[in-house]
Amino acid sequence: MTSPAETLLARIRELQDELEQDLHRRSEAFRYRLENGRVVFEKDIRARHRALRVRLSTFLRGTRPMVLLTAPVIYSLIVPFVLLDLLVSLYQALCFPVYGIEKVRRRDFIRIDRHHLAYLNALQKLNCIYCGYCNGLIGYVQEVAGRTEAYWCPIKHAARIGAYHAYYAQFVDYGDAEGFEAGLSASRQHITRPGLSGLGPKP
Repeated sequence: MTSPAETLLARIRELQDELEQDLHRRSEAFRYRLENGRVVFEKDIRARHRALRVRLSTFLRGTRPMVLLTAPVIYSLIVPFVLLDLLVSLYQALCFPVYGIEKVRRRDFIRIDRHHLAYLNALQKLNCIYCGYCNGLIGYVQEVAGRTEAYWCPIKHAARIGAYHAYYAQFVDYGDAEGFEAGLSASRQHITRPGLSGLGPKP
C-alpha cells in the first residue's frame, strides 16, 4: 500500500516533469537549443540580443553608490563558498563509499550558462556566473546533507521547518519509538540503492 508520503513524492516528481516540459516549450519559443551542453541561439535572435545589451559604461553610471559599496561584501563570500565546495566534495568522496551511499553528482546542480546570453554586459555576466555557482552549490550541499541525514537520523522534527530536502517526507514521525528501527532500515536501503537521484536534477 502506498503511503501518503510516497504519494506526495510521486506528485512532486510529476510537477518537476511538468516544469521540464514547460522549460522545453519556452526554449522553442525563444529559439535556442542545446548542443553538447552549450546554448545556441538562432543567428537573428543573437543579433537582436546584442542590440538590446546595455553598455557597461551606461550600466555603471546608473548604479547607486550603495551598490558599489556592498559589492565587495557580496563577492567576498566566494571564499567560504569555494571552501564549502571543496570540503563537502571531499567529505562525500571519502565517507559515502564507506556506508554505500550513492554520491551526489555535482554537475547536476551547478549550472553556469547564463553568461552565454548576448544581451548581458560583462558585469551582468559575471554576476550571473557568481549566482549560478553559489545557488547551485547550495542545492548540491543540501542534497549531500539530505542523504547524510537520511542515513543517520531519518526522523521528522516536532515543529515545522523552513525547507524540506528530497528525503524528509519519508522520515519516521517524531515520537514514533516503535517505528524508528524499521524506518531507519528502510531509509538506509533507499539512500544506498543504485541509481539514486532523489528529487534533484535528472542525469
